[in-house]
Amino acid sequence: MKTRVTELLGISYPVIQGGMAHIAEYHLASAVSEAGGLGVIASANGSAERVKKEIEALRERTDQPFGVNIMLLSPHAAEVAQMAAEEKVPVITTGAGNPEKYMSLWKSAGIKVIPVVASVALAKRMERCGADAVIAEGCEAGGHIGELTSMTLIPQIADEVEIPVIGAGGVGDGRGLAAMLILGAEGVQVGTRFVVAEESIAHENYKQKILKARDIDSVVTGRSCGHPIRSVRNPHTRKYIEMEKSGASFEELEYLALGSLRRAVEEGDLENGNFMAGQIAGLIHKEQPCREILEELVTEAEALLGGSKPWER
Repeated sequence: MKTRVTELLGISYPVIQGGMAHIAEYHLASAVSEAGGLGVIASANGSAERVKKEIEALRERTDQPFGVNIMLLSPHAAEVAQMAAEEKVPVITTGAGNPEKYMSLWKSAGIKVIPVVASVALAKRMERCGADAVIAEGCEAGGHIGELTSMTLIPQIADEVEIPVIGAGGVGDGRGLAAMLILGAEGVQVGTRFVVAEESIAHENYKQKILKARDIDSVVTGRSCGHPIRSVRNPHTRKYIEMEKSGASFEELEYLALGSLRRAVEEGDLENGNFMAGQIAGLIHKEQPCREILEELVTEAEALLGGSKPWER
């Protein structure tokens, strides 16, 4: 399955692994890259030194292309951006902000830059400032989300930009990949399914929350403070929503959320952890190696597309 995304990134399959904080580290990213997708290390709130160590560990495991996701709201974003340029990482994806001020730095280092966007306006702006592609993420996704669904967002962005569009939010199997391609994307970003990969370091409790999730077990918190996050419902999300309804301040909500994702990933804290996952969690029922996940996604999509190539318009 060759698209402009596979050609741009030098990968076998048009699948990018999501930059999930605390989960997307070198074990998972190297496994995805070795299997033919684009593995991504999440910088999250990490220092440049910590992220550099992750890059070095990944490079010891694979010589395939990989990416680093830079969360632009991080207090370490500027130093991580500089370090990534010095390390000449093949690909940078960005989230939680506008990467324009770093674009010339990254492009001069020969890096492919792919921002995550949740609107047509931002996608067009990223194209104007030199992005090589955009990840159009619908609100079905896990973690921080926008308001538009993948079904509506992706075709509108695909109609307005010339650079490749990578669809995200709601992809859990080959049907999702095929649907994204038909909507106008030329690749997909997958997060939740890789959380339960064999190579994922997520706590077993985290994996089980996803594997046992039903279609209605996803919930969004944080709308009241302008930072909506999708997770699997648990006592933590219930308490958060109750506090939102009672008019809790931004500071009170931030204190409740502080460290909750780490507690979920590292400790498997079922009461106080935040188990971020997309709506597609209800479709995921088994733990598999990254290679098997990628091969299933593409084989199923190719069978559904029946040899047609909707991305070649």
